[in-house]
Amino acid sequence: MSSDNECSYTYEEYKETADWLLDHTTKRPKVAIICGSGLGGLAELLENKTVIPYERIPRFPQSTVPGHAGQLVFGELNGKQCVCMQGRFHFYEGYGIAKVTYPVRVFHLLGVKTLIVTNAAGGLNPDFKVGDIMLIKDHINMPGFAGQNPLCGHNDDRFGVRFPCMSDAYDKGVFQLAQETAEEQGCSSFLQQGVYCNLGGPSFETIAECKMLQSLGADAVGMSTVPEVIVARHCGLRVFGLSLITNKAVMDYSSEDRANHEEVLQTTTKRALVLQRLVSGLLAKI
Repeated sequence: MSSDNECSYTYEEYKETADWLLDHTTKRPKVAIICGSGLGGLAELLENKTVIPYERIPRFPQSTVPGHAGQLVFGELNGKQCVCMQGRFHFYEGYGIAKVTYPVRVFHLLGVKTLIVTNAAGGLNPDFKVGDIMLIKDHINMPGFAGQNPLCGHNDDRFGVRFPCMSDAYDKGVFQLAQETAEEQGCSSFLQQGVYCNLGGPSFETIAECKMLQSLGADAVGMSTVPEVIVARHCGLRVFGLSLITNKAVMDYSSEDRANHEEVLQTTTKRALVLQRLVSGLLAKI
C-alpha cells in the first residue's frame, strides 16, 4: 500500500477506486469539474444526481476546508454526463502530493476526457477587480521549483509519458468557447484572462511575495489547481481552468487591508450563479 509520503500510488490502486465508483453509479462521465472554495454550487446544477461522500470512497482523502462539502456528485449538465468534486484537497491540509491529485487519475480511468478546474484566487494584476472571473491561460508551479511535482517517482506509461509537455496545459479551443459563452451571457465586462500561480499555503502571501509573483508574470495567486492540471495533462485530458478573483493582493505597506478566508467565501457567494451559468453554457458547446 502507498502512504501519503510516497510520490505515487500503483495503477492497480487507482483502478480499484475507479472500479468501486463504477459499481456504485450508472453514470459514465466524460467531464470532471473540480470546485474551488465556495464554488461547490456547480454540482447543484446536475440532474439525475448520484452523491457519494468522500469517506465512502476507497483511498479518497477527506476535505477539511470551509466551503468544501467533501463529496463526488455524478449527474448530467446540458446533456453531458459529469462528475463534480465538491471540495478538493490541498498541501496545507497535510496531504502529500499523491493524495492531492489522487482523484484525477481515477477520473481518467472512469473515462473522463475533459477536466474543468475552478478556484478562488487573489488578484495580483492591478487591472483585476474583486468579482472578476479569470480564464487561466497558463500557470506558474512554485512548489514544482522545489521538487514538489505530482509526477515525481516511478512513471507508469499506462498513464502517460515520462516527460509530458506543459506549454499546452490549458486547451485553447475550450478557452475560446468560454470567451464566446461569456460574451453571450453578458459577462465580458468582468471576464479576464491570465496566469495563475500556486503556492503551498495556508498562510496568505506577504507583500514582498506578492510583488515578486507579480514581477514573475503572475496575474492571480492561490493554493491549489496546478497539481491536478499537471496530472490531468499527463493522462491526456484536455483542461480548462478559471479563477474567481475573491480579493486583491495587498501590495502597499501602508494599506490596512488584510486577506482572509471569510472575504473569499463572501465573494464566491456573490458571483457563484454567474460562474455556474458560464460553466453550464460552456458544457453545452463542448
